Amino acid sequence: MANTVANVSAGKPAVGGAIFIAPSGTTLPADATTALGSDFAALGYCSEDGLTNSNSASSTDIKAWGGDIVMTLQEEKPDEFKFTLIESLNLDVLKAIYGDANVTGSLSTGLTINATSAEPALHVWVVEMVMTGNTKKRIVIPNGKISETGDVVYKDDEAVGYEITLSALPDSNGKTHIEYVKTVS
Repeated sequence: MANTVANVSAGKPAVGGAIFIAPSGTTLPADATTALGSDFAALGYCSEDGLTNSNSASSTDIKAWGGDIVMTLQEEKPDEFKFTLIESLNLDVLKAIYGDANVTGSLSTGLTINATSAEPALHVWVVEMVMTGNTKKRIVIPNGKISETGDVVYKDDEAVGYEITLSALPDSNGKTHIEYVKTVS
């Protein structure tokens, strides 16, 4: 098989939003192009760092007497996504970070955000990208839970952002995330 330049791609955010969130149990999209249901909320712009998926197993080698490696055991295989949401005035972003019940009001009437130690809820997460050649890529995370947030920095020369590490937990079939890819004409 020859090298093909047309198969080299970058992952650009889809027009209209790249990262979406819906309540746990929402019907999952089953392809790359069907419109998302009304339960999905767009989380707006992400920082220029884009999206990073870490999906690498760690393992331990078992050695026999004499030093030969005779077995490799997989210890864990975390599936994590990292990104920074920069629409800090988007109510859906704030609810994703702090929890639905902890964000009340609106920007026009006054907004209250309560930071608590409550466990983040599971959500369905979807990431939509456009690859080379008008190829659509959709990553579906059936059970995503925010497992880490970065520091929120308030500076006059930087956008306020919410750095998120999202743990993709297995669904009832053991899938932590599903990727759909389709070229559209």
